[in-house]
Amino acid sequence: MDDVAINAKLATQKTAGILGDDLAVNAEKSSGFISSREIPVLWEITKGSFLNKIIIVPVILLLNVLLPAAIIIILIIGGFYLAYEGVEKIIEYICHTKKPVKQPELTESKVGPTEEKIKIKSAITTDFILSIEIIIIALSTVINSSLTIQILTLSVVSIIATVGVYGIVALVVRMDDLGFMLIVKSNRQGFFNTIGQLLVKTLPIVIKVFSVVGTLALLLVSGGIFSHNIEYLHYVLPEWPSILKEFALGLVAGIIIFVLIGGIKNMIKLVKTKNANSV
Repeated sequence: MDDVAINAKLATQKTAGILGDDLAVNAEKSSGFISSREIPVLWEITKGSFLNKIIIVPVILLLNVLLPAAIIIILIIGGFYLAYEGVEKIIEYICHTKKPVKQPELTESKVGPTEEKIKIKSAITTDFILSIEIIIIALSTVINSSLTIQILTLSVVSIIATVGVYGIVALVVRMDDLGFMLIVKSNRQGFFNTIGQLLVKTLPIVIKVFSVVGTLALLLVSGGIFSHNIEYLHYVLPEWPSILKEFALGLVAGIIIFVLIGGIKNMIKLVKTKNANSV
């Protein structure tokens, strides 16, 4: 158990970047519902996250025994996905003025059952991809240990990741409700009113901070994956600080994938347009 505790601590530290992004993504996806639906929606996502890890852990362990090379391939593919998502968020932020500003209190609070299911499914899908990265990176810390230590360590990390992330998300999405309750109870006067106002005003800032930190974490984690698992890149820019090098690798990889996907989308649109004109 001492070995498991030590390895779980090391694995959690290694996956902190992805956990930060997981937290940011799910805090964003779990907000925007009416107050009575926030916790039920978050519980559905949490159950989906547990199910994801129940599926992923045995599959990754089996691949590690039967086909270890596949682990590196999956890790690198996941790194490209994380890099793409990070660059996509940056580009969306730069170009955000082209999109109409949303009014969460007027639109997102009216999310119906169908839209709610779509948001839950989207959150669980994102969690699945991030969970693969978390489990593989956690496995790398116990790759030379016995199978028993690997199983126990990955199980502990899975529980910590799920309970920790969604526990914090639950606190975040209820900040404004707690603040509003304090404001009402204090009759908008005194210390508790000040605390309540602070909680209500702080929520959007907290979610923005999570979003920024999560985006940086995506690029750093993806760059770290490339640097540590692609031998050529490990020796590129040796004079650069590792954090700057990993950020640059993640950024470049994300831009390449973003351009490729954009080109494919444009080609599909062009083909569809030509087919429509020919008809």
